[in-house]
Amino acid sequence: MPPLAIRAYTATTALGRGRAAQAEALQARRSGLRLNDFGGDPLDCWIGRVDGLEDTALPEAWARWECRNNRLAWLALQQDGVLDVVAEMKARHGAERIAIVLGTSTSSIGATEEAYTRLEDGAFPKDLVEHIVHTPHSLGDFVQHATGLRGPCVTIATACSSSAKVFAQASRLIEAGLADAALVGGVDTLCGSVLFGFNSLELVSPEPCKPFDAQRRGLSLGEAGGFAVLERSGQNAHGEPVVRQAHHERGSELQLRGYGESSDAHHMSTPHPQGLGAQYAMRDALARARVEADAIGYLNLHGTATPANDKVEAHAVGVMFPATLHASSTKGWTGHTLGAAGIVESVFALIALEDGALPGTLNSATPDAACGPQIRFDNAQREIRYAMNNSFGFGGNNCSLLFGRT
Repeated sequence: MPPLAIRAYTATTALGRGRAAQAEALQARRSGLRLNDFGGDPLDCWIGRVDGLEDTALPEAWARWECRNNRLAWLALQQDGVLDVVAEMKARHGAERIAIVLGTSTSSIGATEEAYTRLEDGAFPKDLVEHIVHTPHSLGDFVQHATGLRGPCVTIATACSSSAKVFAQASRLIEAGLADAALVGGVDTLCGSVLFGFNSLELVSPEPCKPFDAQRRGLSLGEAGGFAVLERSGQNAHGEPVVRQAHHERGSELQLRGYGESSDAHHMSTPHPQGLGAQYAMRDALARARVEADAIGYLNLHGTATPANDKVEAHAVGVMFPATLHASSTKGWTGHTLGAAGIVESVFALIALEDGALPGTLNSATPDAACGPQIRFDNAQREIRYAMNNSFGFGGNNCSLLFGRT
């Protein structure tokens, strides 16, 4: 596939707001997880909660989209110059030629839960009556209005692979000539449906999650939002040269080089036991990028800390990659941010590319016997040229992304 330049990227998680907060916490091995304090009757578990959302309000012009999820989207959009780069893209290509592709698993369902608890004579209360807030496209519709972009606007809801698949969809839109650039990303926030839903599946750990640890007991849930701006590398749709942004410290260009997607079609909540779908997705990303497996310097694993997921993913990685690979899960830092996991962990992969800071696996101490030497618990520091990110969702919905720097 033709590489796409990444003109800006950002994430806001339990670690803080923006790229620098993520990089600092990863380097310091400081977790954002805390005892669950969300909701009126908190579940006994640990969560990755974004501070300040209750004190954040959408501008009055966008009050009809008011909800926790869109507040986090607005907060994340304001970090790391993303809105400035979006404005540059609008001036360069026109608002109609910039796509919006966003991923979310639950969208604004927290607002719908609140509306049902506050019914007034059987109807939603006036402050929560806006229909758009109670649809999966609430996030995409809000971002489209907040940015003034008027190109294709797509919401992807494929569970925990949602905001990884946005990169693939944006690539296809640009390659097909339907857009010249894209704002991609994802947002998911904590809500009762998520916390108690996952707990009903007996997947939530009562302690901070321990990905790939022999004693892991399940996942810790989190919330996050993140965005990236993609554009053809080197030239625009008219073949005219594009001035490379002097945004990255190394002066090199970060790029999306490949993506791979697959579906296990095996089970609604359990991955294929040999991780065949995961392997297909990773192989497809490598093939699109024309990069060999031994060239990958860092792989951010889906690594949820559930017994089945980690075992299967470790097997798939062991089949495909040499022992020299540095692979890790970063969910011990942020929790599992569901539909936002793809964008957040792509940001971590891009930080590894830009800074040479390869995170380990937080909270984990005793490797599972099923894990190969690729699964690393300790951080490392070295320059790399290629990094990958895995995001896998319920139903065996898999996406792998491959990033590089020139």
